[in-house]
Amino acid sequence: MQIVKLEPSKHVKERWLIWLEDGSFLRVTENEVVSFALYTGMELSDELYDRLSDAAGRSAARSKALDHISSRPMSRKELIDKLTTRPPKGKDGRERKAPATPEQAAEVADWLEDLGYLNDGEYAKTVARHYSAKGYGERKVRDELFRRGVPRQYWEEALRESQSPETGVDEFLRKRFKGQTPDQKELKRASDALARRGYRWNEIREGLNRYGAGIDEE
Repeated sequence: MQIVKLEPSKHVKERWLIWLEDGSFLRVTENEVVSFALYTGMELSDELYDRLSDAAGRSAARSKALDHISSRPMSRKELIDKLTTRPPKGKDGRERKAPATPEQAAEVADWLEDLGYLNDGEYAKTVARHYSAKGYGERKVRDELFRRGVPRQYWEEALRESQSPETGVDEFLRKRFKGQTPDQKELKRASDALARRGYRWNEIREGLNRYGAGIDEE
């Protein structure tokens, strides 16, 4: 198969477009253009085409992964899911390919871990600090770590980065009651709200006692 046209993209930096004689085209990076010594008129054997297509796919997966992790931190699982999830159909109704195969996504994740850009242990600590600073308890933090695909081996160390439950409960009650003395219904609503935020009942009860209030046991 012959390359009938080879030119840099007008819209994406460092991307090149290859038009082939059968009417199809490939998107490659400058790295593939150089490493495969591509030029207009070049004949591509089936074996060479497959190698070029695979290399282009791996480069595209790396580029997409870097876009994702530069926008926000994420876990290895989150990144792989994003790379292997097929986008919605285009305006023409056609199915669109996922940015990467599972093998390419795993390879890219390994590459980013080696570079230090992807680190589940540090990401777990970031999640724990973020949610505890927003006033959520340990159960909520654990739920978020699970939802984001962080391996459980990193949870306990990450949870040590959280603020104490006493601090979270006390701040919530101060903001909620603003120095006022709540009645039993208000106390019940506050305790239910704290439970929804991931605090355990003993942490809530102790916080109410520190505030100078109590709640009837049911």
